[in-house]
Amino acid sequence: MIKVSGLTKDYGARRAINNLKFDAQQGEIVGFLGPNGAGKTTTMRILTGYMPPTDGEAIVAGYDVVEESLEVRKRVGYLPETVPLYTDMTAFDYLKFMGELRHIPNVDDRVEEVLDMVGLIDRADGYIGNLSKGMRQRIGLAQALLHRPEVLILDEPTIGLDPGQVVEVRELIREIGKERTVLLSTHLLNEAQNICDRVLIINKGKIVAEDTTENLQARLIGAERAVLRVRGESDDDLVKTIRAIKGVQAVETKDDGMVEFEFASGKDVRPEVAKQVIKSGYDLLELRPIGMSLEEIFLELTGSDSKNK
Repeated sequence: MIKVSGLTKDYGARRAINNLKFDAQQGEIVGFLGPNGAGKTTTMRILTGYMPPTDGEAIVAGYDVVEESLEVRKRVGYLPETVPLYTDMTAFDYLKFMGELRHIPNVDDRVEEVLDMVGLIDRADGYIGNLSKGMRQRIGLAQALLHRPEVLILDEPTIGLDPGQVVEVRELIREIGKERTVLLSTHLLNEAQNICDRVLIINKGKIVAEDTTENLQARLIGAERAVLRVRGESDDDLVKTIRAIKGVQAVETKDDGMVEFEFASGKDVRPEVAKQVIKSGYDLLELRPIGMSLEEIFLELTGSDSKNK
């Protein structure tokens, strides 16, 4: 569990984060999104006890990050964006060393277990300096999981991984997130949309949005959207039929022949649309909801700053 209230951090005259307030519950995966310099990494470093805040409070796994920093560190697994590794050690020896520092019982068995979890059991005896960037990233993730943390904080967890490895790590994070609290930052918006239960969007040190992607879509466009396709060409009569249905707010024919329409959030008119389209003699082939992508939401909320991410 993470609970943040009034969290502020100043670097001299520059305020990196300003009065942040959010929470993340056990069994929840929360995505932390924002342009470079928005304050994501600063927030994560505070939550892991790496640095103190200037003001405010952060409770992680039931402990204050300032007053009870050691207790927090026992319960948090942290994967920084740049993973600090000893390149002259083997993967197994490095993880065993980290496990011994944490006084993990049966450390050899646990190291083998986490190496298997991240798909590197066959590279256990390989020197870290000889491994690819993606493999090193997975060793960093194994280190974060080694002590079975209650809270997992991941800064760009899939950076440097090939597409197959990305899928594997995403599945691993989903599995971890069933029992633990996971906070992850990412620049891959589809990643957040695919694996996160909720997203926080931060810009210029302030949280500008916090919700599920579905709710953010509805809030930003003020309505829900859907598209339909009929056999043959869409015509003016089809548009008139849909527009005449109570609750439909706007109708538009797209270049690909699909017809897009909007309706008030919470007032689903799709069953009536389907009924009237078929009643009017059209063969309905497709009817599905659409929404703003997370990328569109991100751009809308962060403006031109997102171009610098």
